[in-house]
Amino acid sequence: MSGGPPWPTWFGWADAKPLLVAGPCVVESYEICARVAEKLTRLAPQLGFGYVFKASYRKANRTRITGFQGIGDEQALEILARIKRDFGVPVLTDVHETVEVPAVAEVADVLQVPAFLARQTALLLSVGRTGKIVNLKKAQFMSAQAALFAAEKIASTGNTRIFLTERGTFFGYEDLVVDFRNIPRLKAGGYPVLMDATHAVQKPNTAAGVTLGERAFVELYAQLGVVAGADGIFLEVHPVPEASPSDAATMLPLDRVEPLLRRLAQLYGLQ
Repeated sequence: MSGGPPWPTWFGWADAKPLLVAGPCVVESYEICARVAEKLTRLAPQLGFGYVFKASYRKANRTRITGFQGIGDEQALEILARIKRDFGVPVLTDVHETVEVPAVAEVADVLQVPAFLARQTALLLSVGRTGKIVNLKKAQFMSAQAALFAAEKIASTGNTRIFLTERGTFFGYEDLVVDFRNIPRLKAGGYPVLMDATHAVQKPNTAAGVTLGERAFVELYAQLGVVAGADGIFLEVHPVPEASPSDAATMLPLDRVEPLLRRLAQLYGLQ
């Protein structure tokens, strides 16, 4: 596990365990979120993982104006609060502007800074000042060192409860690749590191104005992340990905999660 801060205690866990951050791309309904949370709050602890439910309450960086942005901020945050209460699980969601931070911090246990916003100083300082756990996504255009500089901005507030997440690097205009050297490079900064195995398989900027991807490589990227030293895995999961209005091409179907987690548990030495 990471040599950085004792992050399991951030969640009130007594012992160190690999982290699983997983859930649908965006809050669509309570029912969809609950199906994912019910399965993973049961499965993850059985296999030795600490589990955090994730879902964006709003998608603020869609390619086109017609892209689905959400069901409404208030309703989505209420659903996240229900998931947290009904399943006893920490929740993670994104923030996009400083004005959003106070309201989101009332619900979320982990505030996520999206990759495209990873250098926004005011936003980084704002999330840091909440004292909440922060997940900083390394932008597709950033080196590991640049991501560590961004983490320094958060830490300058006195809040060092920071995760860094690797999610791939632009390879031309319409593809991403993962430089797995970034995982030990990020960990060298003293922060725990997650591998985002679903966003890393995206194919952005397509002519259709929709982000595509290669879901077939999600399990491979997750396993490679563990081998490279990631402290946990970030997955977007959905009962029927093809029916989702966001990231339909890359989310992992719910029925493929258990075999993957069993394999990851083996790699982590949990089984």
